[in-house]
Amino acid sequence: MIRGSLATVLVQLINLYGIMIFVWAIFSWFDHSRGILAEIYRVLDTLVGPFVGLFKRFIPSTGGIDFSPFIAILLLQLVSRLLIS
Repeated sequence: MIRGSLATVLVQLINLYGIMIFVWAIFSWFDHSRGILAEIYRVLDTLVGPFVGLFKRFIPSTGGIDFSPFIAILLLQLVSRLLIS
């Protein structure tokens, strides 16, 4: 759809955002209540929490596992592939 360097930049930003969601989800498994991990988690939560929260409203946790970060990353990959096709 979008060609050239703009598409490349957008795809790279989408990939970076997907990595941020992944790291945010992994951090949620560990104690991040203090120290540098708390700061990193706070920043990531500010950046990706609202986006992932959109999916949490529609996708309930199953067996205590939250699949909303996975769905968010899948949607980002779909958008990325549409940009480069």
